Amino acid sequence: MKKIFITTFLLVFTVHLFSQVNIYSESRSSITVGFLQGGGSLVGADFETLLTNKFGVQIGAGLLGYGAGLNYHFRPSIRSSFLSLQYWHQGVGSSYTQSMLGPTYVFRGRRWFTAQIGLGFALGQGPAFPSGREQTPVMLLYSIGAYFPI
Repeated sequence: MKKIFITTFLLVFTVHLFSQVNIYSESRSSITVGFLQGGGSLVGADFETLLTNKFGVQIGAGLLGYGAGLNYHFRPSIRSSFLSLQYWHQGVGSSYTQSMLGPTYVFRGRRWFTAQIGLGFALGQGPAFPSGREQTPVMLLYSIGAYFPI
């Protein structure tokens, strides 16, 4: 009886000690898909990875566009909202319309939802930019989609 009691005590004590250890580490990367993702593409995807607890980088591409960003998360998690310095290149080759650089705020919900809003400053325009139309120096940057930690 004494051996059973000691064995049970040790088992419970050991389980309690190891229950404090997180064997499932949180993801440090994510993929976002949606509308105007991937550098302002009609439909695109971005890959982000955290370099430190709060600082991350992203690259993306989609239907006729690509982009990149430097991100600062408010919490040390890939699931947190963040501020980003974004580069958007809309179009490729003869379909190149314009490129922009600017700050954005990216909201991330707890599970999958993400939305972005910010300002883009014009860097250049391409052959697909509408003729006879003047490029505005500042534009609204926005996107909506879903993110998946990996």
